[in-house]
Amino acid sequence: MIHARRQEPGWELSGGRLCLDFANTLNDRLTDHAQELLNRYTDLVSWSRQVGIVTEREALRLMHKAGRQQVDGAAVLERAIALREAIYRLFSAVAGKRQAPKADLAVLNTALAETLPQSRIVSTAQGFGWGWTDNEEALDRVLWPVVRSAASLLTSGELAAVRECAAANCGWLFLDTSRNRSRRWCNMQVCGNRAKARRHYERQQGKR
Repeated sequence: MIHARRQEPGWELSGGRLCLDFANTLNDRLTDHAQELLNRYTDLVSWSRQVGIVTEREALRLMHKAGRQQVDGAAVLERAIALREAIYRLFSAVAGKRQAPKADLAVLNTALAETLPQSRIVSTAQGFGWGWTDNEEALDRVLWPVVRSAASLLTSGELAAVRECAAANCGWLFLDTSRNRSRRWCNMQVCGNRAKARRHYERQQGKR
């Protein structure tokens, strides 16, 4: 069962890539008491603001529009969660060296087909780069960069570095950029320390 959790200010971003951080918006995924962090459209905008998808001004406009069009905002949130779960299962399969689920790849491809027409090549100070259409009030615009991130990672040489946290209850994904590719935890200060404490406790119990 998934429980709603009120998200405190500041999102934990340890995935290393936008799509992996998005997949990590569900806490304790591998337990019977998973905690949903995306409970309202405003949560989705809050996350998007922190990761740099939208500016503060753009975030306020989206939340204002979603307040006026609550049904549309709820529909985007539902799509976002379905996309998140497909992304999680795809990259979890990659990390576990399992075959990617065809249904989840279809979900991503459908989202990609909707996202690609929004893409543009724009001039930058360094030359050219990817940008988006000027539709700042499209409620689903917060999902476009996530979809492109997932597609880019799946087709890049970095794919082999995708890992799933070794903690039994976690399920968070991350890109292992350590020198010897030995990172095991999404966050050493959280899951890593819990595992160390558990091992210490088990050793002490064994001595007794």
